[in-house]
Amino acid sequence: MKPFRFGRLFPLLGVALSAWLLSASAPLHAQGSGNAAFDAYIQSLWPKAQARGVSRATFDRVTAGLQYNSRVVALDRDNLGSPPDPNQPIPPFAPYKAKHVDAARINGGRSVHDRLLPLLSRIEARTGVPPSIMIAIFGHETAYGAVTGGFDLPEALATLAYEGRRRSLFEPEFLATLEMVEKGVPRSVLKGSWAGAFGYPQFLPSVYLRLAEDGDGDGVARIWSSEADAVESIGAYLRHAGWRPGQPWGIPVRVPAGFDRSRHANKLVPTRCPRVFERHSRWRSMAEWRADGLQPLGGRWPDGSIQATLLEPDGPGNTAYLLTGNYRAILDYNCSNFYALSVGVLADEIDR
Repeated sequence: MKPFRFGRLFPLLGVALSAWLLSASAPLHAQGSGNAAFDAYIQSLWPKAQARGVSRATFDRVTAGLQYNSRVVALDRDNLGSPPDPNQPIPPFAPYKAKHVDAARINGGRSVHDRLLPLLSRIEARTGVPPSIMIAIFGHETAYGAVTGGFDLPEALATLAYEGRRRSLFEPEFLATLEMVEKGVPRSVLKGSWAGAFGYPQFLPSVYLRLAEDGDGDGVARIWSSEADAVESIGAYLRHAGWRPGQPWGIPVRVPAGFDRSRHANKLVPTRCPRVFERHSRWRSMAEWRADGLQPLGGRWPDGSIQATLLEPDGPGNTAYLLTGNYRAILDYNCSNFYALSVGVLADEIDR
């Protein structure tokens, strides 16, 4: 059976565990939160929800009893913090790698990989994304489904939208939760991180509507309870992010002594995630890097025509990485060099 895609059922729109559940008999227009301005803001969103196909009954059912959550706002402010100081050195990658590519994640990843291998192979045939990459993201996001978050999704997103500093991000995500319920997603499963990501792959609601896939053939993309749906959806995400079949995410390499890094500095000014991309060299072919004396730690070079950038996360004299366009697809999932590197390294360990 051809896997069901939620993208075919829902309009394309664009990555939260609950402390309480609404009663099935909750009255429409239930009493407010005690914060009149918050309640008024929520009710002001009804026309926008209606324009997205949400019924009044669904709107009232989801918004009944929502509370302004000050803890969510505090976490958001802590997360944003102060702008990074360009004069402060970036910490080394090695401690992060040791924490995130540990025995538990490696062994857990191999177990999930082996259990789902027939499905993973079918996904790879369609998307080009290797099974180990899908599993590594699953492991990094939620420890293979063990840690998915403890916040009520509509409440967290409504609070962040009302708070206002990033309303352009969080208001559409709150409306997307309403649309998910309208289309049949149970209200009770809308649980996840304080920032609105939910399910095994930690999708934002808009990403769920746009890209979630049914991997087990039951007609519903249950990314909150189905490993098959989670990995199918991760594969779909990476394919849409530009994953190129037949190319590695990158390779670890040794840079020779005396290598002139200034000749390969990236002259472009990144507009997105500047602290991430400014650390990469300019693009060159694998053959060109090989000619400059770099040596793959795995002993084998990929196709010489593949383009790659050089990243030395722990500085000269330590393991460096040549990163392909597929690394950029992982960065689309989470724009952090440490995250993307650890996904790639974990995938390699799962494959061993």
